[in-house]
Order: sequence, then C-alpha cells, then structure tokens
Amino acid sequence: MRVSIVDPSAFTPPYDRSLAAALARAGVDVELVTSRFLYGPVPEPEGYEVRRSFYPLSTRLGKDSRLRLPVKALEHPAGMLRYGLSRRTADVTHWQWVTLPAVDRFLVPPGRRRTPGGGKSKRPRVFTLHYPLPDAADARAVRAQSRFLSIFDAVISHTESGAVRLRSEFGLDPAAVHVIPHGPLDYLPRIAERAPLPAELAGADPDVPVILFFGLLRPYKGIDTLLEASAQLDPDSPAGRAELWIAGMPRMPIEPLQELARRAPGTVRWLPRFVTDAEIPALMERADLLALPYREIEQSGVLHAGLAFGKAMVLGDVGGFGELGREQGAARLVPPGDATELAAALSELIGDPLERERLEAAARAAASGEHGWDAIAARTIALYRSLLDAQARG
Repeated sequence: MRVSIVDPSAFTPPYDRSLAAALARAGVDVELVTSRFLYGPVPEPEGYEVRRSFYPLSTRLGKDSRLRLPVKALEHPAGMLRYGLSRRTADVTHWQWVTLPAVDRFLVPPGRRRTPGGGKSKRPRVFTLHYPLPDAADARAVRAQSRFLSIFDAVISHTESGAVRLRSEFGLDPAAVHVIPHGPLDYLPRIAERAPLPAELAGADPDVPVILFFGLLRPYKGIDTLLEASAQLDPDSPAGRAELWIAGMPRMPIEPLQELARRAPGTVRWLPRFVTDAEIPALMERADLLALPYREIEQSGVLHAGLAFGKAMVLGDVGGFGELGREQGAARLVPPGDATELAAALSELIGDPLERERLEAAARAAASGEHGWDAIAARTIALYRSLLDAQARG
C-alpha cells in the first residue's frame, strides 16, 4: 500500500513525521508531501520519503519577510494543482491540513490510483481534524466546515467528543467519522542536542517542587485559574512552597496574569517567549507536575509532550483531556475554571509523591499502548484498507 500524507504548510511536522514513521514500520510505502518548516529543525525521516512540493518561493524568503505571506498566497493554487497532476501514484491520500479550507475544497484533488488491471480509479481521501471545531451557534462557520469536510471519504477525530459533534452538529455521514487518538510527541525525549534550562529558570532551588504550565499563552487555557489556585495554597505546605513556571509565547496580554501571580505564596517564574524543541526536555524533566487547566480544547500537543515524558498531569476536564483522564487514568481532572478544585489537586499531588508516580506510570502506559504510534498506525491502516475494500466493491 502506498500512502501520501499531505501537510502543505507544514503546520504539524512532529505529528506528520511520527505518523509517517509508524506507518512505514508497519510496511506501508509512505511519502510526506509538505513544505520547508521555517521555525526550527524537524525529526529526520525514518523509512519514508519527504517531498517539499509546496511554497518553494515563499519559504525561501524566510519567516520574517513581509513578502512571505503574499507570495505564499500566490503560490498556493499552483501548488495544489501541481500536487493533483503529479505523476506519482498513491492508494490513499491522507490530508493533515489544508491552508485555505474555503478555497481548498475545490482544489484538493480526487486523484487517481492504478488498479491491478492497468486502469485507474479514484483514490480515497482522508482528513485528520487537528484544529478546534467552531461553536455550534456560529451557523455560517458550521456550514463552511461541513462543506469542506464532506469532500473527504473519511474524517479522523482525535476524540470521541469531536466525533460526536461532527456527526450531530456538522451533519457528516456517521460512517465517515472515525476516532483515532493523537500520539505522544516522543521525538522530544530523544533530541540529541539538548539545551540547558533557560537562564530565567535556571536559578531555582533543585529541592523545591516545580509546577509547570507550558505552551502558547491564550485566554482559554486557564492560566488565570492556575494563578488563582496558587494564591489559595497553604504557604507552609509543599505545594505552597513550590515554584510555578509559566513558559510560552504570549498570545494575550500577560500584565493581568502577572498581577495575579503576586498573590501566590511561592515563586512564580515567567518565560514569555517561544520555547524551542531543544529546550523542552530540560523543562519537562525538571517539572514535578504539568498543569493544563484549560477551559476548552479537543486535543493539545503539550498534553502529548507530557505523555512522552511520562509526567504527572492536572488537566481541565474538557474534550480529549477528560477522555484521557477517565479512560487511561493518566491525569487528575478538575472542573474547568474552578480554582478551588485546582488548588486542592495541586496541593494533594505535590504533597504525595506516590500518587504522582502512579500518574506517571499511567502516562507511560498510555504512550506505549493505545495512544502509542504503533497502535495508531494499525488503526489508521485498518481505515485505509476499509476504504479501499469499499471502493473495490463499487
């Protein structure tokens, strides 16, 4: 079986490449069709081919060029058409992203694959939903998303809750919606050239526990709830003496958050910038607890970095976070926006190393089991085969 994994803008290189490598280990002939990633190194190919067919001019300009996005927009239709006309054949095309959904529903090529008799037939198209679905109250956005997703023979959701919404709110054929979990970002612990702890964090006492929030700083992620919970901790308890680290590029004003931080009994350290992959291992390994008290989410790359490092985690009970906590026992769940419940969870876990060890073991088990890449590849291949079998039956 030959599969073409397509991510034109290289939005999720770690996911794309982890999936491609797992499929290749299972015996699939895989090509990844993408563009050059401009924000740092990416995992090296393991058993699959990479074609950088999209945006050759705009990626050459570099990420800081003001011309990059206009040039990319001009390149886009030609790149999509060029991919569709490529002589290379695949049995299945698996799209991870498109760049302009409203336009790309007309540009995603149906493609053709060669049949054993020498003829050609339509090749199935699969799409993995990596982004949050629009709110059901936004009727226009729901219709647009439904029109786009309906062009695919199968749509993969990483969560059961997302699949339910696709079937009920977006009107997709229930048989076309499939649930396959996101895998751990397990390339991160294997990074060879690691960076030390950033200078902003390196002065912490090694005997003091660390609670880590990591990722882009956005309002829906509950950082304010985390800081309000920190202010409720008993200053004489292990949790009250813990340091809280908040690391990631701000996508919101952080001055109100910094004002909240002044009420916390322990030290709050900030790393308000982009954190490179090389810096992530030192952050994760130093942290005693990963706190992601999101108010809304389906899935998160930070959660799957936590799985890869086997971290004890406290998560907001929303979307795929709740599913992971209940089904795998790999995280402590708290009601979204509830600072009191979050404070109780932080206090208990920082004060109970054995419970943290239990959560860590559950995270490692999930990352090597049902949420591991080999299990994900097996389920993905089964989907491909079901689509090809259905096509063969006519």
